[in-house]
Amino acid sequence: MKFHSSIGPNPRIVRMFMAERGIEIATVKVNLPKGDNRREPYLSINPAGQMPALELDDGSVVTEVVAICEYLDEVAAGPRLMGETAEARAQVRRWTRWVDLNVMEPMFNAYRFGDGLEFFKLRARCIPEASEGLKASVQDKLTWLDAQMTNRPYVAGKAFSLADILLFCAQSFGNDVARQPLRAELRTLSAWFERVAARPSAAA
Repeated sequence: MKFHSSIGPNPRIVRMFMAERGIEIATVKVNLPKGDNRREPYLSINPAGQMPALELDDGSVVTEVVAICEYLDEVAAGPRLMGETAEARAQVRRWTRWVDLNVMEPMFNAYRFGDGLEFFKLRARCIPEASEGLKASVQDKLTWLDAQMTNRPYVAGKAFSLADILLFCAQSFGNDVARQPLRAELRTLSAWFERVAARPSAAA
């Protein structure tokens, strides 16, 4: 297999997942700032021009970070981050989807439409007037999640999972790049973030 990676939170999710699972795959670095993801040879791998992509041994390609991580979780030996039972997997998928829809997408779009507009305006359709509303929506959802996690250590329950990796990488991007830092008054999430940041995989 071959992993096509770049800067940015989405490729980092897969790298952190692989580090957590002990998976090593040959990696090709794509220069995202220069737009190499929007031209050949990368477009022959992923016509959508999005990062990252996992190229399988037979030449087929898996894109989208959740799909890539789920595939790797199934084919790699060892304890799974998606859960060992049908119910556990359903709960991880439930919370992974929640993080994706309610935190990642609005946070990233708020950045693309606002603080990152100069970079993204020629690469995607941007809606500048939506940026502040999306930021507010993210904060509403994080406030809700902070209360939900009072009695559990991780996003999906007792076990560290893909849902935690998505939220951690998204919030790291919010803290460091997107000008959407984790608010100190969200004490449960702040403590959770520090625990996850201490994991070796967080350096991936």
